[in-house]
Amino acid sequence: MTAFARDMTPTVDLTRERGTGPVRRQRPIYVDMLPPCNAACPAGENIQAWLALAQAGKFQAAWEALIRDNPLPAVHGRVCYHPCETNCNRKDLDSAVNIHSVERFLGDLAAEQGWAMPSDKAATGKRVLVIGAGPSGLSAAYHLTRLGHEVEIHEAGPLPGGMLHFGIPAYRLPREDLMKEIGRIEQMGVKIVLNHRVDDVLAEKQAGRFDAIFIAIGAQLSKHVDIPARDAVKVLDAVSMLRDMESGAAPRLGRRVVVYGGGNTAMDAARTARRLGAEEALIVYRRDRAHMPAREFEADEALAEGVKIKWLTSIKAIDGSDLTVEVMRIDEAGRAQPTGQIETLHADSVVLALGQDADSGFLRKIPEIVFGADGTVVVAPNMMTGRPGVFAGGDMAPGERSVTVATGHGKKAARHIDAWLRGADCAHPAKHPIIEFGALNLPIYADAIPSTQQELPASARGAGFDEVVSGLSEAESLHEAKRCLSCGNCFECDNCFAACPEDAIAKLGPGQRYAIDYALCTGCAVCVEQCPCHAMEMVPERG
Repeated sequence: MTAFARDMTPTVDLTRERGTGPVRRQRPIYVDMLPPCNAACPAGENIQAWLALAQAGKFQAAWEALIRDNPLPAVHGRVCYHPCETNCNRKDLDSAVNIHSVERFLGDLAAEQGWAMPSDKAATGKRVLVIGAGPSGLSAAYHLTRLGHEVEIHEAGPLPGGMLHFGIPAYRLPREDLMKEIGRIEQMGVKIVLNHRVDDVLAEKQAGRFDAIFIAIGAQLSKHVDIPARDAVKVLDAVSMLRDMESGAAPRLGRRVVVYGGGNTAMDAARTARRLGAEEALIVYRRDRAHMPAREFEADEALAEGVKIKWLTSIKAIDGSDLTVEVMRIDEAGRAQPTGQIETLHADSVVLALGQDADSGFLRKIPEIVFGADGTVVVAPNMMTGRPGVFAGGDMAPGERSVTVATGHGKKAARHIDAWLRGADCAHPAKHPIIEFGALNLPIYADAIPSTQQELPASARGAGFDEVVSGLSEAESLHEAKRCLSCGNCFECDNCFAACPEDAIAKLGPGQRYAIDYALCTGCAVCVEQCPCHAMEMVPERG
């Protein structure tokens, strides 16, 4: 038999990925992903959207986009713990975008320029009572007013703001800046009735002909601990101390002050004690720094101002100016355990900063309202209590207690109250997937040094309650906004348009993004590879 010289049949490798050719196997599409900053914001701000406007120098438009979700940007730019920055993808490139500083700049600029709050809808004729003028109540009132409802806030205290006014020291939140933002909410038509304690919710509802109620009283009752005391030194709670100081009746604490607790309020109490003249302010906490509830930067700032912290220490008894304390240890579960080792400290006064509870006893008059084991009010997903038309949020509801969480609760409650008043459901579209740093294509980005806020020298802080941290300038805010990577969403950088070898991508104009002509597209994926923010993906060809 004659042997063939060579078999010309090509070998087919079925494991090989198909490339470009006359038949397209995949096509590019534009996608919208959820940036991690937006996902982490307890107030639900569309951070990426207002940063995009700010980086274009459109500051009023940026502020208007911001206050769609949060009516107190100057406040939050100062006191929020900015989890948006903790989750910012840019931190894995160089450092997180200084989001809260830009937010503060926009809030301060709005006050300086006199920008007015918008009103979105015509009056509905419905009246809503909000109990409590703290961040949650103010937020709810603002959003309800934008939705067209008439809102009245009844506040037990002499000034609006709740714990913003009486729990956060002025060196962190100047009262003038707080009152400017509250004043804008009042200018929208929200009526705030001060020195008006509500003891009977249903009677209040009937007397004012309110169609719904949102209960948003803060956690202003200090928790106490049973410490044996004999001829004790002055013992007071941190909340009362901060409130009295704000009311012009600052207590005399003496030369040596011990603050018992490890949360943010303890840090504020110790720093306030130093400003009130204490030569020594010592924080005593039963666990170590790794397990303290206070934010890391709060402890750093306290230490910088001369506050001392004695970790792993528990107060057992007070006898005159002598404090008997026990050294503790941390077990494998992170709990503080006694060691039996006893020490003695000396103090002229002791400030208890062991947490707070909401004064919710008046709600027990309503049998339909149910309380959880921790004393908070049980609410449905729409934030309504067991009593129809009575909603609750902020410190009243289960969850983390912070200014921004409370503000988010107010917005959420307002939308559900609006839906309930209209006899409808408050439906939210499904969220996009969160975009992570590893999904970005960033070789074209250079390092951009972040803009940082300036702080008063520690040596100058003890003289009074001047604000410790200053804001960013316009130029610094503009630079900082431009550091945003626009994670997961197209910002019209033209990379896809420039990279396409077939001219299959067309620009639709500013703000309109692009269109793909699939009659020209070969599915080569170059556009997707060149998109820095992962706003494009390849999908299998249909059919």
